[in-house]
Amino acid sequence: MNAPRHCPALFITAPASGQGKTTITAALARLHTRAGRRVRVFKCGPDFLDPMIHERACGQPVYQLDLWMGGEAHCRELLYRAAAEADLILIEGVMGLFDGEPSSADLAQRFGIPVLTVINATAMAQTFGALAHGLATYRAGLPFAGVLANRVASDSHAELLRNSLPASMTWYGAVFRQEENAALPARHLGLVQAQELADLDMRLDSMADAIAKTSSAELPPPVVFYPAEPQHAPEQLLAGKRVAIARDAAFSFLYRANTDCLTALGAKLIYFSPLHDKALPDCDAVYLPGGYPELHLDVLANNVSLKQSIEKHHAEHKPLLAECGGLLYLLDTLTDKNGQQAAMCGLLRGDAVMQNKLANLGLHSVTLPEGEVRGHTFHHSQTTSPLMPLTMTQGKRGKAEPVYRDKKLLASYLHMYFPSNPTAIARLFGA
Repeated sequence: MNAPRHCPALFITAPASGQGKTTITAALARLHTRAGRRVRVFKCGPDFLDPMIHERACGQPVYQLDLWMGGEAHCRELLYRAAAEADLILIEGVMGLFDGEPSSADLAQRFGIPVLTVINATAMAQTFGALAHGLATYRAGLPFAGVLANRVASDSHAELLRNSLPASMTWYGAVFRQEENAALPARHLGLVQAQELADLDMRLDSMADAIAKTSSAELPPPVVFYPAEPQHAPEQLLAGKRVAIARDAAFSFLYRANTDCLTALGAKLIYFSPLHDKALPDCDAVYLPGGYPELHLDVLANNVSLKQSIEKHHAEHKPLLAECGGLLYLLDTLTDKNGQQAAMCGLLRGDAVMQNKLANLGLHSVTLPEGEVRGHTFHHSQTTSPLMPLTMTQGKRGKAEPVYRDKKLLASYLHMYFPSNPTAIARLFGA
């Protein structure tokens, strides 16, 4: 058994979404990175957009931690590896502290990581203390570190908030409303992608300067991280296989753990852009992840040669896995929120229309002939198709989603988490 490792760590959470925890986490990562420390950041739960920001803030790869989707042993191993190289580990929670099954609180408590709660103090006075007290005492044994006030109006407002806290609770300071104006813009699936923000580094540095004025800038105490039980390394079932992965502004929702999994299976990864490339690279399989195809309708529709190349790949009975945005791209048409419609690849009969409201959200699994795979769904589109699904996903929350298969093509709204079943994934990619 490998020896335990010690590393300062902090879990940044909030009472709800929209409190500023992503901005605060990224600011802390940038602040400590600027100080010469090696910072590793994790995101609790399934999310693609926040990790893009955190990677930019710390210059290191960011992974997801989810006790259901990846499992405790997988999460433990990711943290243990990070503790070997990092001077600081930061974990951003998902939604509110106790929201979801499993929740941020479940993860923090499982690994003994102190919880810093960010509370949006806009239009709030002494109730700030009541809310903080409730979060700290709601569950016995939760390692609650303290509270940080965000979007504070003035010094006097900050003092009022601080005085509302129980005497035993740690006050980490306040970020003022004018400082938080550098916060990150959002879109219907979350934050705007990092590569779309020309001023992202300026925003991160500005927020790092703001967080430097608070005691949250101090290194937290070390946490003990234990190794997971030894796991069998996956067989290199994809040795010699070339997997082409779509990656650009339209298709960017990629778990880093997924690409690591494919590499561990022996695959050679090649990236291409449906927005810019005229043909698929030489490959044995294609992976179309999620993203924002609805924001690039004309470009995708007009890149006829690339669509023909994908059609040829499919006609040759080569594996093609499409998730969410990838599914939309394979349909006959896609219509955005403004009513603009464009022709997509036409490999799957059906049409999709973007909605103004969330269509589905939740952790899901799917049982395929290749095996069970876990993941999540999160989308704002409605698809209609005359095709008979191969099967339906099973959701911990949210409605079941259809999974379509044609030859070696598999498409659904499910964002699969490959480490949940590497063997099944290898079979999907042609093992």
